[in-house]
Amino acid sequence: MSQGARPVLDSQARYRVVKRVTLVGALVNLVLAAGKLVIGWLGHSQALIADGVHSLSDLLTDAVVLIAAKHASHPADEEHPYGHRRVETVATTALGLFLVMVAVGIGADAAIHLLEPQSLERPETLVLYMAALSVLAKEGLYRYTLISANRLRSAMLRANAWHHRSDAVSSVVVIIGAGGALLGYPWFDTVAALVVSVMIAKEGGEIAWHSLRELIDTGLEPEALARVRDTILEVDGVRALHMLRTRTHGGRALVDVHIQVDPRLSVSEGHQIGEMVRRRLMEAVEDVDDVMVHVDPEDDEECSPCHHLPLRNKVLRHVAERWRAEGIPVDQITLHYLDGKIYLDVFVPLSRVTDLDEAQDLAQRLVEEGRDEHIGGIHVHYTAL
Repeated sequence: MSQGARPVLDSQARYRVVKRVTLVGALVNLVLAAGKLVIGWLGHSQALIADGVHSLSDLLTDAVVLIAAKHASHPADEEHPYGHRRVETVATTALGLFLVMVAVGIGADAAIHLLEPQSLERPETLVLYMAALSVLAKEGLYRYTLISANRLRSAMLRANAWHHRSDAVSSVVVIIGAGGALLGYPWFDTVAALVVSVMIAKEGGEIAWHSLRELIDTGLEPEALARVRDTILEVDGVRALHMLRTRTHGGRALVDVHIQVDPRLSVSEGHQIGEMVRRRLMEAVEDVDDVMVHVDPEDDEECSPCHHLPLRNKVLRHVAERWRAEGIPVDQITLHYLDGKIYLDVFVPLSRVTDLDEAQDLAQRLVEEGRDEHIGGIHVHYTAL
């Protein structure tokens, strides 16, 4: 792990943190919801009652968060090889849509009261104190939850944190509305309820939209994608990259990339470079959780120039038999598929070759005869042993 990088908690540890934070929030929401509904009813404040419904909805979303976090903590299995983190994404989408529905209900009720001025009542001063207490409590919950959300990189927990913040802001609107009503403008309180409903709808819509983007495999933002690209190109041996694809998965990112290396490298060295790319990305780019690296000898983004070429056995039937027929021993034949052609490295033991030119001449004749096999060239190597 790179210096300064934060450790990533395992699934169970992650769930324990989410559970602790959510239970604290649920307890506060329970007290606030009860206080707002009771005082809003006794104090004749439609805005505070709307705010109380908002806090009550927080209790339901806290339950959704706990259930989703429990399922998302399950390890990967055969049916879910990428794990269960998208349970969080689905739950976050449901949370956002639920907030929109709550907002529609509150807004409709407020609109009805505005159309019936005789139903408007002047709130009591106690409403202001309850709303002020809610602002302090919910702002504290927002900061407490957001710290853990950033630590876990949990979109679901971050959504719940912003839900707390919106509740604090809506309580500020309640204070303004109730204050205006106490000054002799009773419709202020109802307008405040309508404003609260719009705020809740906006918050819920944004939460649902971001989660839906993850469900349809939206990639990383341009800034994060640029960090991924730069990190890959910094790895020694990577000549270029193409077909870089990313997608988010439960607040983390998955990366697929094709890297281009020297076509004459061994398979093991190409694999080593690919593994280095994978490790560097997971260490240097915080959001990256897994990387799939495809090693290419050339750029095949637009098309695969060698897809029509025969595989090893068919090529060797044409080449190796001719070497044996000429009485020239061969230790090894290596095939290179490049630019729509096959290039061969033939390794001949120097101690058993009486005429060096004979092997070179045979290689040239085989290239000419192998045009139909798409042989582009044969390079003879002499081994000392």
